[in-house]
Amino acid sequence: MTELPIDLIDAGVFFYRKDTNRKKQKFWALKDISFNVKDGEILGVIGHNGAGKSTLLKMLTGVLPGDSGSVTTNGTVTALLSLGAGFLPDLSGRDNIYLSAMYMGMRKKFIDKIYDEVVEFSELEEFIEDRVRNYSSGMKTRLGFSLVAHLQPDILIIDEVLAAGDKAFQVKARKKMQELMSKARAIVIVSHNTNYLKSMCGRILWLDQGCIKELGEANEVADSYNDYMTNKARIQAL
Repeated sequence: MTELPIDLIDAGVFFYRKDTNRKKQKFWALKDISFNVKDGEILGVIGHNGAGKSTLLKMLTGVLPGDSGSVTTNGTVTALLSLGAGFLPDLSGRDNIYLSAMYMGMRKKFIDKIYDEVVEFSELEEFIEDRVRNYSSGMKTRLGFSLVAHLQPDILIIDEVLAAGDKAFQVKARKKMQELMSKARAIVIVSHNTNYLKSMCGRILWLDQGCIKELGEANEVADSYNDYMTNKARIQAL
């Protein structure tokens, strides 16, 4: 029997924060999260700010270890999260491509093969030997996306719709992202854009205060979430 690309069973992670008396209190960012993603499936994730979406993605990518339950991913995982955040500022763009790709488990021979394509796609050829310290945030994001986009993941994790560079680059980047989606075993997309998720996903996971509020068919969950947020905004306006 083929193992599922993603399988979570009662997974959770907690942090400590100080209360009004400056005493440490345990705070569950995620608690008792159970779901799986099957081969060929695209799962959307929604929830208000602070619901636990980013924490979930960090768990899936192995950046943040869980404190309870189990998180299992079968295959290579590539994430479109904080692009370029891990670049070393005193190294060149070229050096950061190699170091970042090796950190993600890629061999030098493979990086050599994709290097020219990564640089060309990023449109940073004339700056690639410069120190990343001198890059703008947009340049770092473009280089980070270009690197990730040329890897060959089994599992693709995406945080929000890409907004890197100018409009022309965004169009090119979204086309590349569609290409990535067609090759991955499983995809998880976090977004506040429910229409986008309805068009891309078969199911949607709705997180609320670190717990699963709803998990089901994309249109149904998205509509429930939109109604909930509309009612919440109406109440707050009173």
